[in-house]
Amino acid sequence: MQPNIEIYTWRSCPFCIRAKALLKNKGVEFTEHAIDGDEQARSAMAARGDDGKRSVPQIFIDDTHIGGCDAIHDLDAQGKLDALLGIA
Repeated sequence: MQPNIEIYTWRSCPFCIRAKALLKNKGVEFTEHAIDGDEQARSAMAARGDDGKRSVPQIFIDDTHIGGCDAIHDLDAQGKLDALLGIA
């Protein structure tokens, strides 16, 4: 069963585009929260994370804060991402 994957983005952010591309290449479905210029949504995103970061993207898998673009790519490089995404 695929976990619930959420990514907070700005539509034109190159790091957001790169993180979404990785998820798309993995073939998983995710929910995108485009928060362009919405300070209330950005504050809610920061409150969800364990480090209060307000930068985008911020990625959550089953409500666990993964981090941003570098973090998800690091997990992939370490061979740990597929298990988090429920990919055999």
